[in-house]
Amino acid sequence: MRTIRICMLLMLATVIGAQAQMLNPVKWTFTSKKVKGDIYEVHMTADVQSGWTIYSQKTPEGGPLPTKITFTKNPEVLVGGEVKEVGSLGKKHEDVFGVDVLYYKDKVDFVQLVKLKSKKPSKLAGKVEFMACDNQQCLPPEEVPFSVSLQ
Repeated sequence: MRTIRICMLLMLATVIGAQAQMLNPVKWTFTSKKVKGDIYEVHMTADVQSGWTIYSQKTPEGGPLPTKITFTKNPEVLVGGEVKEVGSLGKKHEDVFGVDVLYYKDKVDFVQLVKLKSKKPSKLAGKVEFMACDNQQCLPPEEVPFSVSLQ
């Protein structure tokens, strides 16, 4: 009897895990664009499936996980200022969190200005941590590593 219960629990966990893996409502692309001289824009673009949202970097504490972008240190690249958010920012009060949440639907472009310290090509690497939610559920936070060429 105990063996049957353990087998059933393992099967249930497998089914739940498989369903969670199938949900991937946010697709990320990472690009760089030379602006002028040795200055580049790095674009971290989220395409968000209809019905889903991701959260602004400025979502208040106590709310859902804000999007967080971190860059790996590279002595050849100077990262300047804050990451800008380009998209249609929404705001609504969420009783479940007790705060006004800041979110994006459809598409949001996170843009970071960087400067190459030398004339030779380099790379900028890092990761994006985010959480996606729809009307019924929030997926566990996810980390997406990236690396873009600066040349």
